[in-house]
Amino acid sequence: MVLVVVHTVTFAQRLREVFELLETDLRIQLVFTIAPHAFGNGVAEFLQSLGITAVPWDEALRAEFDLALAAGSRGVHELRAPVVRISHGAGQIKLLTDVSTLAPGERRSPGMLSRQHLLHEGRLVPSAIVYAHDRELEELALSCPEALPVAHVVGDPCVDRIMAGRPRRDSHRRALGIEDGQRLVAVTSTWGPASTFGRLDALLPQLLGRLPGDGYRVAMLVHPNVFAGHGTRQVHGWLSSCQSRGIAVVPPEADWQAVLIAADVIIGDHGSLTAYGTLTDAAMLLTAGSRREVSASSPAALLSAVAPVLSPVYPLAEQLEYAAQLHRPGQYDHVAASLSSAPGQFHRRMRSVVYRMLGLGEPARAPFVAPLPLPPSLTRWQISTGCGAAL
Repeated sequence: MVLVVVHTVTFAQRLREVFELLETDLRIQLVFTIAPHAFGNGVAEFLQSLGITAVPWDEALRAEFDLALAAGSRGVHELRAPVVRISHGAGQIKLLTDVSTLAPGERRSPGMLSRQHLLHEGRLVPSAIVYAHDRELEELALSCPEALPVAHVVGDPCVDRIMAGRPRRDSHRRALGIEDGQRLVAVTSTWGPASTFGRLDALLPQLLGRLPGDGYRVAMLVHPNVFAGHGTRQVHGWLSSCQSRGIAVVPPEADWQAVLIAADVIIGDHGSLTAYGTLTDAAMLLTAGSRREVSASSPAALLSAVAPVLSPVYPLAEQLEYAAQLHRPGQYDHVAASLSSAPGQFHRRMRSVVYRMLGLGEPARAPFVAPLPLPPSLTRWQISTGCGAAL
């Protein structure tokens, strides 16, 4: 039996790329559990939408499993199973926030590369750790060398899906309801005070009042932790001024890759979705943010060194036009290349790691990866009266 440990909706979305590789194998039984987490709101509903029933966390801790899959670290040291830790997001962007456990002079590392997230009482918890890029192994050698023997580079599923979906860009735009001559602006936000959402009071008036007529459509891609931390109703309440302006707020459980592929301009912060945007043909505009929480070798840091930064002083439409004029094909290729050392290979490499851990031979066929589904119309995601999401 394989236990899938889900802490947050974000982790669930990444784990889905892994457990779907196993669920048709008659030799394998998948069991799901929801681990305690500060941003765990919405996980049960997300799993239920996939037809998944989770066993209680306490019950999962008492049982033995052949393997456990987890994208988070909290509580996994208590499991009675070898653990495979799976990276989430675009590279290792955010530095460790809790510095109270650092030894004097110890460098801050991104969470998934830190001793604090990989060791428990001096013992290495994961039996295997998967990363997206070779660069991360170089950083791991400095931050937690004990983990190097169990580390694997498998690539990034979001990179693979976006690249596979790019040829269908026109289809995604039509499905979203983008008309000929319209430009789609995707506003991306991670979570935390330095995020786009954390500074929305400065950006929102520009989005609401300074885009001309019907020439633009706007979709906001807000990190699921924002919804989990504040509550969906509260987030929609804060964004209720959007309801008559046609701004769509993409729900946290939705497939967001199609929106990035369809976008003409991406306004974003140091989060993963902004970095993934470099895989598309969209022009980029960055919101000003703190560099203190960003790893200097991450895709986000590379992007911040070359992309134009949004100013609250000048009209938004003029800045969007300038970004579009400035944009050149291949302008951010070096950032895109930093997202994965194995483009197009995540599902094959990931499946190999898991089956080796299980001591089973892989199925005699290539992994099946469903194509990126066409999204619903943006009007379905617009804020409606009463601060609820339109259905």
